[in-house]
Amino acid sequence: MSLRDLIEAQIAADGPMPLSDFMAHSLMHPTYGYYATRDPFGAAGDFTTAPEISQMFGELIGLCLAQTWIDQGADPHAVLVELGPGRGTLMADILRATKGVPGFAPAVHFVETSPTLRGLQAQAVPQAVFHDDLTTVPDAPILLVANEFFDALPIRQFQRSGDQWRERVVGPELKLGLADPAPFGAVADRLADTNQGDIVEVCTALPALITELDQRIAGRGGAALIIDYGDWASLGDTLQALKNHTSIDPFSAPGEADLTAHVDFAAIAKHVTRAEVTRLTTQGVFLERLGITQRAQALTKGLKDEALKSHIAAHRRLTHPAEMGDLFKVIGIKPKHAPNLPGFAT
Repeated sequence: MSLRDLIEAQIAADGPMPLSDFMAHSLMHPTYGYYATRDPFGAAGDFTTAPEISQMFGELIGLCLAQTWIDQGADPHAVLVELGPGRGTLMADILRATKGVPGFAPAVHFVETSPTLRGLQAQAVPQAVFHDDLTTVPDAPILLVANEFFDALPIRQFQRSGDQWRERVVGPELKLGLADPAPFGAVADRLADTNQGDIVEVCTALPALITELDQRIAGRGGAALIIDYGDWASLGDTLQALKNHTSIDPFSAPGEADLTAHVDFAAIAKHVTRAEVTRLTTQGVFLERLGITQRAQALTKGLKDEALKSHIAAHRRLTHPAEMGDLFKVIGIKPKHAPNLPGFAT
């Protein structure tokens, strides 16, 4: 039996399912789910993330967090946390870049549910402590990074129908359909800025996760850096599937392709009520403010031919507006009245 068979059987028994349920099955089914069964990263996988492109990304993120720690008083009990750590590459680069910062030796905690990826992460960062969710991370000042984590969280989609909404649902043969019109509280405030037929996406896990972060940072200090592709407010169908670095129909191969959707950064900001958020910033501008060009120039020493070309291309890919520079955005969360986070405008 395949994952498609299991999903179709559930639909036959229970009726059409929300898109969020389809995504959850496809990505995290314990036997057939995409993340539960493979290493999806890099040239041999289905997609490549910023830490896999260049060490510069993780180095600058690490120094940003270390400076934040210093700016807030250098609490020795602070913990370093990553949500969805991939292969562990980003955290390994963070730790290498910050090992010379006096007194900066926070315990490392990973929030990861995939057994396959946990194995890779343990090889890259042997000292990491694993958690299924953020709630079991120690109650301490938290220095958190989430790079391409929120885009993989399941979403629901709602299509405007007059002054109500119809949820897009997955029916027989994995075809999209529309549920009956109904008022949905999660998108009630979007009647003001949408038109008939517009689609709005809602990440179902986001409110609880951001509320947990908000309370921790407001109460104990620290910061969170959230880096992902998306924009200030959700509008339109952004669900996509990647397999072998190529876009495919999201419903054609459940469990065999990466499913993601654009992140709604306004929804993140909405649920930060005790701490405060920075201005939303493009990844390219953020990295330039942290000094990526100077770091790139320093790393060119000794490089030539293909190695030099690859290094220059990596810098461009991370920062250029036509590549990841504008598509990816960064938002920070910090305590109220704490110094602004490095890389963000005041």
